[in-house]
Amino acid sequence: MAPPLYQVVIDTIVERIASGVLQSGALLPSETQLGAELGVSQGTARKALMELESRGLVQRAQGRGTFVTVRTPETSLFNFFRLRAADGTLHTPKLEHETARRRAATEAERAALWGRPDEVIEIERVRSLAGRAMTYEVSVISAALFPGLADRVPLPNTLYVFYQQAYSIIIVRADEQVKAVPAPARCARLLGLKVGAPVLAVQRQAVDVLDRVVELRLSQNVTDDHAYFISLS
Repeated sequence: MAPPLYQVVIDTIVERIASGVLQSGALLPSETQLGAELGVSQGTARKALMELESRGLVQRAQGRGTFVTVRTPETSLFNFFRLRAADGTLHTPKLEHETARRRAATEAERAALWGRPDEVIEIERVRSLAGRAMTYEVSVISAALFPGLADRVPLPNTLYVFYQQAYSIIIVRADEQVKAVPAPARCARLLGLKVGAPVLAVQRQAVDVLDRVVELRLSQNVTDDHAYFISLS
């Protein structure tokens, strides 16, 4: 069965954003122009743009047009770094430690990551808040999708903006599982904890604009004076 016409418009714009033809902040064609180019009605083009806006991929400005959403380190940090102080304040985490290495993928990583990569890049990081080490995280990405990344350390504080700028990979969603666990030895040492001390473990799969799982991330967080903040609507 052929996809609905508005989905054709959505897929076309998503492909152009993902390929870099439409870059961050770029002005999209008008509804009339899109309709003429893709052979759909203006109403169909409008429905597609409204759906893309609801996904956060574009922003519509009255009287100016529709633009590809600009992702900055600040907005990426707010959307994807969830530790907050007791009053809900987000403090910018400081990167205290970082390594990146290329290695063979495990079978579980091959099964989870798009493209079933044989090799991955593992990024290990420690972040601090207010001078205290709070988060130990390990991110795993496909070496084929992110060529040369292991040689670019030190990496920017916000990886998702870097993924977009350097590799045209746009993270739009993160699916997470959260549970309390005892801190393993390496996590405990890097965070200054006793082995077995409670930490909040967050297992994440990051999904890009093409609906591909492109990053696996395990973060282990100290939460005695911070909380993992989620806003539901």
